Amino acid sequence: MELIKDVVYKPLKAIPDERGRLMEMLRSDDEIFDKFGQAYLTTAYPGVVKGWHYHKLQDDHFVVVVGMMKVVLYDGRDNSQTKGMVNEFFMGIHNPSILKIPRGVMHGFKCISDTEAIVINFPTELYNYENPDEYRVPAHSGEIPYDWNRKDG
Repeated sequence: MELIKDVVYKPLKAIPDERGRLMEMLRSDDEIFDKFGQAYLTTAYPGVVKGWHYHKLQDDHFVVVVGMMKVVLYDGRDNSQTKGMVNEFFMGIHNPSILKIPRGVMHGFKCISDTEAIVINFPTELYNYENPDEYRVPAHSGEIPYDWNRKDG
């Protein structure tokens, strides 16, 4: 798949042993690391869509640690060579990975597992409670050319 400009997708490696497993998600010496703002988790229940939104100041770094999510990006940036492009990523327990979502790229996700899915995000900026860096478009408004429905075939 051709990626939207400045998006980085990296598979992660879980290291299992008889006690359990260990998986590094983001390191300060990783090529996708710019800076640390904070870490937080967000969840979605089965079938729930959370989207669309974008940031003007921060990049996000998503890792789905429980369940499965369909993470979708849309490049609506006027100055981007990939303007209008959509990327889909199926991330989670069956496909451990980290996704760098650059500022300005619309993104959202849908829980596609049978149980609640958990996303850990490592944004490059702190959340500003007085002036949040979040700009939203309703998930099903049609403003973004994407259908959140499952594609059977």
